[in-house]
Amino acid sequence: MDEVFELADVVADSELEGLFVWLLRLVGLLAILGGLALWLLTDVSLLVPLALLVGGITLLVVPGLLLEFAELFG
Repeated sequence: MDEVFELADVVADSELEGLFVWLLRLVGLLAILGGLALWLLTDVSLLVPLALLVGGITLLVVPGLLLEFAELFG
């Protein structure tokens, strides 16, 4: 877990944290759209689209929070 905080601290110090956060949010949005498309348009089990939806929501929320925590405590 310390490595994750160290990586977040390096990204926060590089002045590219805004770009990094928005890039991960874009990937999260694409994962959500892909999960919805799989769920609505195919006959796969619910596990794969649900995993994409949860992963996408996580990518939308966590990167910004992680960088805020790194700035507060680092």
